[in-house]
Amino acid sequence: QVQLVESGGGLVQAGGSLTLSCAASGSIFGINDMGWFRQAPGNQRDQVAVIESDGTIRFGDSVKGRFTISRDNAKNTVALQMTSLKPEDTGVYYCYADIAPYTDYRFHDYWGQGTQVTVSS
Repeated sequence: QVQLVESGGGLVQAGGSLTLSCAASGSIFGINDMGWFRQAPGNQRDQVAVIESDGTIRFGDSVKGRFTISRDNAKNTVALQMTSLKPEDTGVYYCYADIAPYTDYRFHDYWGQGTQVTVSS
């Protein structure tokens, strides 16, 4: 069974920084993309940043220049470093990974349980 476990959310003032971490565990054969999405109340879940297995990175337009994403392929982890945070960054942040488990060797989307990030003005 594959799981994604996030940590690092919380309350921060505007202009501050926060780092989110996510670890994938379980019977993992391979991982393609890893990344982060966020959802504000009443809104859809939007891509924040995604990093492919070869290191290629895609950012959502609203976070370019402020957020950084990194991954450790040996440890199956991904981290999101958030700086210059704005109130509009508030939301539930979900870790995402495209993982092939040993059960079927086929890639599936997996999601973490979500971690709340609140940026106060």
